[in-house]
Amino acid sequence: MTILYFIDILGTMVFAISGALAGRDKNLDFFGIAAVGLITAIGGGTVRDILLGSTPVGWMNDLIYLAMIGAGILISLLFGKVVRKLRRTFFMFDTIGIAVFTVLGLQKALTLDVHPIIAIMMGMVSAVFGGVIRDIVCNEIPLIFRKEIYALTCLCGGIIFILMNKLGMDQTYNIILTILFIVSFRILAVAFKWQLPDIK
Repeated sequence: MTILYFIDILGTMVFAISGALAGRDKNLDFFGIAAVGLITAIGGGTVRDILLGSTPVGWMNDLIYLAMIGAGILISLLFGKVVRKLRRTFFMFDTIGIAVFTVLGLQKALTLDVHPIIAIMMGMVSAVFGGVIRDIVCNEIPLIFRKEIYALTCLCGGIIFILMNKLGMDQTYNIILTILFIVSFRILAVAFKWQLPDIK
């Protein structure tokens, strides 16, 4: 769980950087850039916790998250051009981040005794809704509503987690398996340009 926590806060910073860079691309002022970075980093977990009735929401109980978000916003402001050149590296961080956020969101929902189907949905919400809010604020069509496979990887990973949990798999192995599945699925989807079919 210590490793998961480390990846969680690192993923939070990466999401803050991606949000702040999106704000820069839209020529927002400092406050706008910081706000978009914050929304991207905490949006998914906040929506999940509100839907589950779990308050105060997670990031309010640990100031390290705000510190990492602040660091991410500063990095995007000071080293934006350098960060853009590391796009592949940040793609990996983002991919690992959504995998970890899926598992953490799903686990939190299960501890609150919600139905497994709802828990799977909450895992997806944790992983992708910060990006949805970011795109809406920046006047873009959210990534999960386009043809690119993104949220589907989280849903499939959540289903695998629940199934393995029902079969009695050790919790640690189940977490590792789910994270590896989501990361692998996402990388393959991008590498081979897998897309959902058009609806006409």
